[in-house]
Amino acid sequence: MNTKMYVGNLSYDATDQDLRELFEAHGTVTDVFIVKDRESGRARGFAFVSMGTPEEMNAAIKGLNGEE
Repeated sequence: MNTKMYVGNLSYDATDQDLRELFEAHGTVTDVFIVKDRESGRARGFAFVSMGTPEEMNAAIKGLNGEE
């Protein structure tokens, strides 16, 4: 089962480490990928986060949905 989720409306200043720390409160984070503009290298305001299990992913979605 896929454990990769889209995370949107991120601050342009968010880092991989920021997201990893936020999501680790809900389980094992296996990958964080912040999408960046090819030309400027600036974050585009969204990312993909992968969790260790579908249960951890669902806990993260439930716990973080709507958070800033």
